[in-house]
Amino acid sequence: MLNCLVKEISLRKKELKGDLIESIYFGGGTPSLLSTEEIQVLIDAVYNNFKVVENPEITLEANPDDLSEEKIIELSQSPVNRLSIGIQSFFEYDLKLMNRAHNVHEAKKCLEIATNYFDNISVDLIYGIPDCSNEQWLANIRTALSFGIPHISSYALTVEPETALASFVKKGIIKNVDDDKAEEQFVILTDELSKAGFIHYELSNFGKNDFFSRNNSSYWLGKSYLGIGPAAHSFNGKQRSWNVQNNAIYIKKITQNKLPIQRETLSVTDRYNEYVMTGLRTIWGVSLEKINKDFGENYVKYLQMQSEKFITQELLYIDNNILKTTKKGKFLSDGLASDLFMLNLS
Repeated sequence: MLNCLVKEISLRKKELKGDLIESIYFGGGTPSLLSTEEIQVLIDAVYNNFKVVENPEITLEANPDDLSEEKIIELSQSPVNRLSIGIQSFFEYDLKLMNRAHNVHEAKKCLEIATNYFDNISVDLIYGIPDCSNEQWLANIRTALSFGIPHISSYALTVEPETALASFVKKGIIKNVDDDKAEEQFVILTDELSKAGFIHYELSNFGKNDFFSRNNSSYWLGKSYLGIGPAAHSFNGKQRSWNVQNNAIYIKKITQNKLPIQRETLSVTDRYNEYVMTGLRTIWGVSLEKINKDFGENYVKYLQMQSEKFITQELLYIDNNILKTTKKGKFLSDGLASDLFMLNLS
């Protein structure tokens, strides 16, 4: 697999058309199972095939149970300069409910050690968990803050079909997600992190100054990115592509010097819809000037017409020709965006 990842990087070296690489992200699956030597092989492959900025953000996703003190020290001596740790909760009940492999002690111990070796750490927290009170949720946030973490990603719990959680909900063993409770906890999250000096720069992401995720920001700002490995997705501004999910097929194709890839060219309307969706989720908003330049005057008129009622309801506002969500509208940004989508332009 490692050899095929290196080979795919080489096979796709012309795809970013001379763009400077600003971030390298090891995510999806369990990249922390890689040794630091294997991580170095992949980073070297990127440097050998692309132009990389002087100090790129190099992130490794990991779970607390993967991060022993020895592993953290090894990673701190590698080019990895950012950790994204899947904490999810500091309550045992929540972790068992979400079928997490780690426990609360491991979560706290991991952060105690990691903060001694890394300045740039992000943790994931989940809100809207059944039977998690607002007081417990506040305790979760404050526990994360007590470690001096500069970045927090936080998501509402979703019950995915064909999971143990979905089965428990169906059988009535646990309650389903309560949307009103999730919204209450979202407000608690935004208020608490704002008081702690975090900037709410994207719907699910909060960072101190200079600690926004460069990797994730590139998605929301519509920059090109290259996804390497089975099931990885890529985007070049006008076209999306994705690799086959099956590991064996992936390895077979790459070994034959073939890319196991499917591509989809986005229409102008698709690109407008994606820009509106990602823009509304961020502090950068949706620029009417950019829409006029990239998509045309009809799209600007359509957006203004569709957004009128939400401006009246104080869910959206226009500032300096940029459409943004109000504090009240932020939690609803995905739903608002869908009402601003264009289905067809004749």
